[in-house]
Amino acid sequence: MSAKEEKIRELSAEEVLQKFDKESNKRELSGFWGYVINAICILFAVFQLYTATFGILDAHLQRAVHLAFGFLLIFLLYPTRKSWSKVKMHPVDVIFALVSACSAMYIVVNYSELVLRAGLNTETDFIVALIGTILVFEAARRVVGWPMIIVAFVFLLYAFFGPYVPGIMAHRGVGLEEMFDHLFFTTEGIFGTPMGVSSTFIYLFILFGAYLEATGLGKFFIDLANAIAGWAAGGPAKVAVLSSGLMGTVSGSSVGNVAGTGSFTIPMMKKLGYRPAFAGAVEAAASTGGQLMPPVMGAAAFLMAEFVGVPYFDVVKAAVIPAMLYYIGVWLGVHYEAKKFGLKGTPRDQLPKFKDLFLEKGHLAIPLLVIIYLLVSGYTPMRAALAAIALSIVCACLRKSTRISFRQIIQGLIDGSKGVLGVLIACATAGIIIGVVTKTGVGLKVATALLDLAGGKLLPAMFFTMITSLILGMGVPTTANYVITSTIAAPALIQMNVPVLAAHMFAFYFGIVADVTPPVALAAYAGAGIAGANPMRCGVIAAKLAIAAFIVPYIFVLAPELLMINATPLTITYSALTAIIGMWGVSMAMIGFCQNLLNLPQRIAFLIGGVCMIIPGTITDGVGIALIVLTFFWQKTNKIKGAIKQNSDL
Repeated sequence: MSAKEEKIRELSAEEVLQKFDKESNKRELSGFWGYVINAICILFAVFQLYTATFGILDAHLQRAVHLAFGFLLIFLLYPTRKSWSKVKMHPVDVIFALVSACSAMYIVVNYSELVLRAGLNTETDFIVALIGTILVFEAARRVVGWPMIIVAFVFLLYAFFGPYVPGIMAHRGVGLEEMFDHLFFTTEGIFGTPMGVSSTFIYLFILFGAYLEATGLGKFFIDLANAIAGWAAGGPAKVAVLSSGLMGTVSGSSVGNVAGTGSFTIPMMKKLGYRPAFAGAVEAAASTGGQLMPPVMGAAAFLMAEFVGVPYFDVVKAAVIPAMLYYIGVWLGVHYEAKKFGLKGTPRDQLPKFKDLFLEKGHLAIPLLVIIYLLVSGYTPMRAALAAIALSIVCACLRKSTRISFRQIIQGLIDGSKGVLGVLIACATAGIIIGVVTKTGVGLKVATALLDLAGGKLLPAMFFTMITSLILGMGVPTTANYVITSTIAAPALIQMNVPVLAAHMFAFYFGIVADVTPPVALAAYAGAGIAGANPMRCGVIAAKLAIAAFIVPYIFVLAPELLMINATPLTITYSALTAIIGMWGVSMAMIGFCQNLLNLPQRIAFLIGGVCMIIPGTITDGVGIALIVLTFFWQKTNKIKGAIKQNSDL
């Protein structure tokens, strides 16, 4: 196939979402069914806000009602077949919606009896559990896609056929009724911790994000990034990095980030001379980093706090320095790419003025600042999110240009309920995986197998855990991605006495970076779609820009002070500063440019020096700074100087 045939046409943001993000591919209904769906969405929001304000129900009840609302909306909004009309309701989907909601509400209606029976389930219970579990798979197929389904289905098969699995992975096997009753009528399966977090914290933060979007905060972030960095060398690319980082504080989707900010930044980059593949890759790398950015981290932060058993703020605090290093790495990569090819920024007279922008729309950022302050002050995420939701509406009303109407407030409830569906069903499907793990002990078996493969050595164990996380993370949404990787991959590191939070963060990072790692790099492919570039080439460049995500996890496992674990302010500051210098060296090595083009030995020297600087330690810092300084002066003597042409192979 020729390069011309490989090159795909440029897509709009909406087309990108529909192609790469199944969650956005829903019906747009009007008339009777439009009113019905809006009413369900509003009731869903009222239920969540009421329980968050006055106290949540018993765990199983709260989660069952949450799933019942999710089932109704998923089967009504997402057609059984792609060929079915997106503007008309199909009777089959109505039947699916009613049956699925009834299966979840069966727990609510019979809750007292189920508690009294304490696991002595009837044949009717089993039939309901079987139907409910099958419908979780079907709902996930419609919203999340096949990768998640395949992983969960393989785990379910493993539960049934355990006695026939050879070697260390074998187990006694689980009966059909025993398995489905465990998945549906306990809080260790579908209604486990992920669903618990979805039914409390995650819904509120997604609703908060919906109101921030309604107030125009996303556009404000892009304008703010333009005012700050649009004029610099490679300005549009730096705008993409900055705006995607800001959006990442509340966003829950790499592909959604790419479509949201990329529809604006990628054409700007191409206009100023960036190669289409590089433009798409910059947006993909920056948008993927949003899932690593506190305080939300694609909703994984809430789950991590629950799984690790630490306060939510400890997770957020631990994620700060790694996320900072990630974005510094992408920013520097963009900077040296611009220097390498002589790319200029946007003229200042074409950019918004920072002062005017801040005075006009700066108040929109107040809810974000307040929610961070409340979390730092010890408020629960639920209380902080409730306060921020109210404040986002109040702050929008401070100026006429940003004021939202009552209709928009109601629309925010509708958008929030629709926005949670992907996370909700991903959490339910992830619960199936957790149910199998708790019933069979496969997590420890995988950990033991990885340790045996690594020969009991930490570095090989980290490498095999990385590969496992990259594979498990392919094409899987952020929240479910973390559940899978933390359940299967992280235990191997925990068995080697790695701090629990560091082990979970390690698996999480590599699960997320799968979005820019070929061959299944959904964020990179979405960026390529908008840029009109070769998807695989875009993925390779994005992975190169995201190099920090491949290096930093190794470092914070070996030196947990980067996660602020058992570290003083002085050691944290010192580790952060040396790591930033290290990322400078690594970025120059990846791009192949400093003040002049770098030859291969210089790139290797910068790479080794950079990695040494990122690793905390006096000796490594000494070696690293020496290599970086010596190579910096060495490259100044290079004969090939200045910018090169875009079609150069250098």
